Amino acid sequence: MTGFTAKTPDYAQRVADSFARQAALATMGAELISVEPGEVVVEMLHDERFTQQHGFIHAGVTTTVLDTACGYAAFSLMPADAGVLTIELKTNLLAPAAGEKFVFVGRVVKPGRTVTFCEGEAFALNDGDKKRIATLSATMMTVLGRDDVKS
Repeated sequence: MTGFTAKTPDYAQRVADSFARQAALATMGAELISVEPGEVVVEMLHDERFTQQHGFIHAGVTTTVLDTACGYAAFSLMPADAGVLTIELKTNLLAPAAGEKFVFVGRVVKPGRTVTFCEGEAFALNDGDKKRIATLSATMMTVLGRDDVKS
């Protein structure tokens, strides 16, 4: 339970529909696992196509999926006619991204009318062990009235 209330009853479907249009995330095999008001979980299996030279999932991929999870966490609290864009983010890489599967959790910390602050965590799962590999802080913007930025 996040403690936030969605502005629309169909928030989860809006997030799922928008996520389905994310070609980059589909290419990476990322899947939307759960959507609650202010919290989104995305999972991705290890895929050698997205590793760096040491065989770990690339930091850019980890950041991309965390950014997406945070963006959709913010989006889940926005009005029906809103779009969302990231306006700032910072990633902390805590451990090499080595695992069979990865879980990315985005959470709203402070929602706002136009700016929402989020935090994300990425975990590597390996033989039942769960290790935090990265955190992300992000600022998301509610975008209204633009045809090129829609839900």
